[in-house]
Amino acid sequence: MRYESTRGQTARVSAAQAIREGIAPDGGLYVPETLPRLEPAEIAAWRDVSYQERAGRVMTPFLAGFTAGEIGHCVTAAYNPEKFGQPEIAPLRPLGDGSYILELWHGPTCAFKDMALQILPHLLTLSVRKTGSTAEIVILVATSGDTGKAALEGFRDVPGTRIIVFFPNEGVSEVQKRQMVTQEGRNTWVVAVEGNFDDAQAGVKEIFTDLEIRERLKKSGFEFSSANSINWGRLLPQIVYYFSACADLLAKDVIRPGEGVNFVVPTGNFGNILAGFYAREMGLPVKRLILAANANNVLTDFVHTGVYDRRRPFHKTISPSMDILVSSNLERLLYELTGRDAARVRAWMQELKDTGRYTVDDTTRTRVQEIFWSDWAGDDAALATIRETYSRYDYVLDPHTAVARRVYDNYRRETGDATTTVVLSTASPFKFNRDVARALLGEEVARTHDEFALLDLLALHTGWPVPARLRNLAEKPVRHRRVARREEMKAVVAEILGI
Repeated sequence: MRYESTRGQTARVSAAQAIREGIAPDGGLYVPETLPRLEPAEIAAWRDVSYQERAGRVMTPFLAGFTAGEIGHCVTAAYNPEKFGQPEIAPLRPLGDGSYILELWHGPTCAFKDMALQILPHLLTLSVRKTGSTAEIVILVATSGDTGKAALEGFRDVPGTRIIVFFPNEGVSEVQKRQMVTQEGRNTWVVAVEGNFDDAQAGVKEIFTDLEIRERLKKSGFEFSSANSINWGRLLPQIVYYFSACADLLAKDVIRPGEGVNFVVPTGNFGNILAGFYAREMGLPVKRLILAANANNVLTDFVHTGVYDRRRPFHKTISPSMDILVSSNLERLLYELTGRDAARVRAWMQELKDTGRYTVDDTTRTRVQEIFWSDWAGDDAALATIRETYSRYDYVLDPHTAVARRVYDNYRRETGDATTTVVLSTASPFKFNRDVARALLGEEVARTHDEFALLDLLALHTGWPVPARLRNLAEKPVRHRRVARREEMKAVVAEILGI
């Protein structure tokens, strides 16, 4: 299987080349030229196998040129009880009302990004070797909070790599910020950006496509790659947990082989839900993908109208990983739904760059609406949902998952659809403990204690243990203090690399 660019102006490349490069030279995103199809009986056979085995079976068709042994090593190195703190990698919890919570946050950074970023370093270093490159790989990351720490942890001290993470200085929680600025590793750098996530993401994209800095990199023996979900090697592992969730539902006799399932996904950059779309295209019986947004609801408006318009106020919310107005992975969906019409996709992306908006044709809009349903929930609704869910089901949601749960409630009320539904839980509630404490302990307690004291108060109140990786954050020394404006990001990268 080879890979092609969504913008159609780059020759097809191998899986290793696509993972190594991250983004195509024409600015597009790599997608597989074909998708494997899995039959219901094959998926049903996975009910009694481990997450690691499911991951290998889903990913192998996409990794032509990788041996079974190499893929097996990547999978076992990434998904093991030592890293995830328990035998189950992505456990499925019944909520008690016919819906299920898919917990994707048991990895080392307590967020769903670990599901991809624990395996990406292994895939990337293999890809570099397979393509004959001797360059040192420089990973550039823009993060709205969780990707950064997960990428730093995944690439820490990996030979032949360096990683530079940019995050919005006032756009992440205190726990998220402390996780990043205390990061250890000889090859890690963290830089706060004055602005929001879109400023950081735009700055990284500009660096990736800057021919002058790429030439300087090459002369110095470096090469850029990405750990953001623009890299297919980051998106591919996310497809796995959709299949795994359905296999677990089959194992619990909740559904029959081939029976449809809904998935509710909190998303900002569209990568998490796009993985569900690819699973559906591969044969997973996904009935509806329910897209949950916060007040930065550009994706909800797009699903409803076919108009993508980022020219709107940017809201800082209690679900900061979704505070995004430019959803990079939507480009892949448009490419697939237009019958891989690269010229059309290229025109829409140019229009977005030039004017801040674009409108898809009626056929594409209809196809989007056949697959996706979307709504959004604000901060007050998310807080109320955390409180209601704990009161009713004794289950603690983080603010992102609370947005998803509220949107699912809206979906059920509006459609009456009683299909078995899985809500993707993207972060431990302890990672966003101040707002969870506001919902469960009250405004006064949340206001008068710092986030690290609130960890223990929440644990005492709920009986849930504080994740081991968060317990000692307050005592860890700050190692990264750089702050830059968007226009300074290129110079910062050059300074760090000495080029």
